[in-house]
Amino acid sequence: MSITASSSIIRCCEDTIGRRQKLAVDENGLFTFPEKNLILNAPTVKPPRPRRIILVRHGQSEGNVDEGAYTRVADPKIRLTERGKREAEECGERIREMIESDGADDWKVYFYVSPYQRTIETLRGLGTAFRRSRIAGVREEPRLREQDFGNFQDQEQMKIQKAVRVQYGRFFYRFPNGESAADVYDRITGFRETLRTDIDIGRFQPPGEQSPNMNLVIVSHGLTLRVFLMRWYKWTVEQFESLNNMQNGNIIVMQTGLGGRYSLLVHHSEQQMIDFGLTREMLDDQTWQKTAKPGELNYDYLTNGPSFFTHFDDENNTRFS
Repeated sequence: MSITASSSIIRCCEDTIGRRQKLAVDENGLFTFPEKNLILNAPTVKPPRPRRIILVRHGQSEGNVDEGAYTRVADPKIRLTERGKREAEECGERIREMIESDGADDWKVYFYVSPYQRTIETLRGLGTAFRRSRIAGVREEPRLREQDFGNFQDQEQMKIQKAVRVQYGRFFYRFPNGESAADVYDRITGFRETLRTDIDIGRFQPPGEQSPNMNLVIVSHGLTLRVFLMRWYKWTVEQFESLNNMQNGNIIVMQTGLGGRYSLLVHHSEQQMIDFGLTREMLDDQTWQKTAKPGELNYDYLTNGPSFFTHFDDENNTRFS
């Protein structure tokens, strides 16, 4: 790190794709950090929301084809297969083509990635589809890691535990020395708040260069991504347990609708979301999301109250009259 007295600029560090960054010194001789300035001096008008949040499940891994791999290799170190590497590269091509179909010249992508080896390798495969100038940055995010199944896994015990999980319930069942989906929900809640702050302050682009053609890509794991969607759209436990896992190297796209909210039905068809596990009520809410504005509430959505009570169905009930 070097200090240039004449300019009061400290040349320090690099951003996530290797560009040199500068930290200015204020009148008191203290360092000023761009992220802090963005929060303390937030503009009255919020920057444009990224056009998409693209959820990517890692490509096929060694553990997907041989569960015995988890008995020999720590889960975070499980790598992609050759097929998984191809899936990642092909997924990157599909994402780039989707973004280019908008016809915008100033589009970019910003990545959040789980620190597991298979997601890092997926990120690198995705990245081959993009020129350096299109990548706004990358952040390794430990809260996006896989559900913890308990260090080195005993293959026979895991078969028993997964069978018990079906009986107990996929959301609340906690693996010995590991996590339940409910535990994943707690850490994903923290990540969601970070993500919302990043969106609100426009962290992905320098001030004055903020464009609605930014696309966020979250590279993670099947259950973690389902929990992320559950948390974002406030789905119930029962709705979560109806969802199907994403295929390796596949995507789910949350895209802004006419009002600026993210909906799954801007990019995807209803049938695709039915295949993923969305119910009629969930699809109706996604249709509402396509035109609603940030901050608005869907008062007709089942999680807003009446569906949890049974006495409202009794039209002859005069107790409260």
